[in-house]
Amino acid sequence: MVSITDVSSTAVFAKERTEAQNRALKAIAELKDIYAELSHSHRQFLKLSRDECMKKFADDEILFETIEALKKDQQHKKESSQEKQRIIAEITSEIEQKEMEKKSLIREFEKLQEEKNKTKERLESQYKANKDRLKNLQKARLIFEDNLGMEIRKIEDDKLQFVFRSIDPDDRNSPYIITMELTKDGSYQTVSSKPTLECLPDLERKLQETKKIAVFLKNVRKQFISQACQEGMKKQGL
Repeated sequence: MVSITDVSSTAVFAKERTEAQNRALKAIAELKDIYAELSHSHRQFLKLSRDECMKKFADDEILFETIEALKKDQQHKKESSQEKQRIIAEITSEIEQKEMEKKSLIREFEKLQEEKNKTKERLESQYKANKDRLKNLQKARLIFEDNLGMEIRKIEDDKLQFVFRSIDPDDRNSPYIITMELTKDGSYQTVSSKPTLECLPDLERKLQETKKIAVFLKNVRKQFISQACQEGMKKQGL
């Protein structure tokens, strides 16, 4: 015969066990809900993290491209600046070279102008001196032609012939000729004499020292007369 106490204890145990099972199932269900919620949160977190990473990657790519573009732009500007500096340096050098050439041409022009003025002054001085000499020669010509029987001939632009007559007693019309040249500095230089006078170099040297053409011609005439007399005496056997 079963005891009432045993039946009561069994019922209580069964009830507690059922309650324990229910609590366990409820706890398991709550754990499942928590796990599901955590899984969902984790997936959301991973998705957000992935999106954030992708966005960061995209931003980094844009930043990298921007940096590369800036570098290229800076390099281009640097190269452009260097090219401009090179061009400016070349232009500056060319300008300086042109300035040097200009100054050189100005100095050369001034030098030529100075030489031109000196040449002009020298020519004017020579012209005046030649004009004065010609005037004196013209005066001397009249005197010599009237008193010494001398004729002056212009054979070239710068050469004169002095023709003496009445030298040879046997032939009063026989010409004795000395040819002279007027040099660039305005002095006289003997070219030839006919007949030849051996003392002509000495007479010319004195002419260069004194610049007195009239005295020179008188001495030439004397030498021609002396030479003609000597030749006449030789012919006579004296």
